[in-house]
Amino acid sequence: MNRDNILFTVIGLLAPNSPDYAVVFHAAALAGATVTTLNPTYTAIEAAHQLKDSGAVLLVTIPAFLPLATTATEGSAVREVLTIGDAPGHRSIDDLLGPPLTAQVRVDLESHVLALPYSSGTTGLPKGVMLSHRNMVVNVDQGLPLLDVQAGETTVAFLPFFHIYGMNVLMNSYLARGAALVTMPRFDLEALLGHVQRHRVEKLFIAPPVAIALAKHPMIDQFDLTSLKTVMSAAAPLGADVAGAVSARLGCTVIQGYGMTELSPLTHVVPHRAPRPGAVGVSAPNTVTRIVDPETGQDCGPDEPGEVWVKGPQVMIGYHNRPEATAAMIQNGWLRTGDLGAVDADGYLFIRDRLKELIKVKGFQVAPAEVEAELLGLPGVADAAVIGVPDDEAGERPLAFVVRQPGSDITAEAILDALRPRLASYKLPSGITFIDAVPKSASGKILRRVLRDRVAG
Repeated sequence: MNRDNILFTVIGLLAPNSPDYAVVFHAAALAGATVTTLNPTYTAIEAAHQLKDSGAVLLVTIPAFLPLATTATEGSAVREVLTIGDAPGHRSIDDLLGPPLTAQVRVDLESHVLALPYSSGTTGLPKGVMLSHRNMVVNVDQGLPLLDVQAGETTVAFLPFFHIYGMNVLMNSYLARGAALVTMPRFDLEALLGHVQRHRVEKLFIAPPVAIALAKHPMIDQFDLTSLKTVMSAAAPLGADVAGAVSARLGCTVIQGYGMTELSPLTHVVPHRAPRPGAVGVSAPNTVTRIVDPETGQDCGPDEPGEVWVKGPQVMIGYHNRPEATAAMIQNGWLRTGDLGAVDADGYLFIRDRLKELIKVKGFQVAPAEVEAELLGLPGVADAAVIGVPDDEAGERPLAFVVRQPGSDITAEAILDALRPRLASYKLPSGITFIDAVPKSASGKILRRVLRDRVAG
């Protein structure tokens, strides 16, 4: 089968969660277009990179985002910016209404790219992840029996739809099952708890920072959350102690899921009827998992740590216009996740550490290379390195190490001020540490382990 890039009309979607988000996404899918979803917290520079790299010719956004969207489209292939809602001088999505399509526009379900979210994979700058119709639909089918979503039930959708977790595990799975989503444009704890109480929500999909709030925030006691039966956390590992605290406080089962954008995203879910503390799940249907010793390339036995490799119909087509990165990520159908894990004798996967360099801030990816590139572009900075450091609220935060140019007296405050217009807030370093030299190997690779040891010490 020819697995070359098959992107037709690429539509950019830059908006917070709303019912219209799902309408635009599925209308584009039905019409045979490719949807590239953009993070609403992006700066114009970050949005411009994705629009140009994806080749988007149309951008759908909300009126409040028009100034950023207009700037981001400069120099791109975008011919028009449409709005969700009325805005002077712009056509809205309502202006495109016509006779309804009675069937999916004919596409090759195996190779046509339906969704093009951006991910850094295991390292490097964000890359377009080509997910086919089959990738997306099969992954919904793989997840539904494990998630036990029932027709007619309701959940709260605060996980952003631009992110693959909110997009496919939440939005698409609930719509496919005939279940309901109460959309939230941004996370707000009080509003979330109110929705759970009002709609008698039985299942809630969260990321680890929300689990910490559910376990510790005094506001929880002001709401009736007795309807909750299952809380699923994903996007980053959740500690067994926090999961236990949430379960005890709310009287519900807390489970985890595992995956990544390149896997559509779901590969593992803990069965809600057989939870296991600390585990991120068992392999989803039609998914095969290997634990491979990074040094020898040999398969590991039960409880022996190694890199998690996954094979299944949810594995991406590849990275858009990045054949070398695709080849490094996928070998003979096996996708190398870059995570260090172990599988116990019962088939439960436990994530032990991260081989990849990515930093996970509230479940969102931060590529050290992207932040380092911005640092190196600043006057007065001779060299830089970025690592992730533990953070109680976010899971991790970026920490930057900077080498000043000779004669420079650039301050940490000046560096952060210069980065703010160029990076989303979650990518900003939590601190700047000035050092004499960045530790590197003989080949010039940054020795992040040395920097992590320095912080730990």
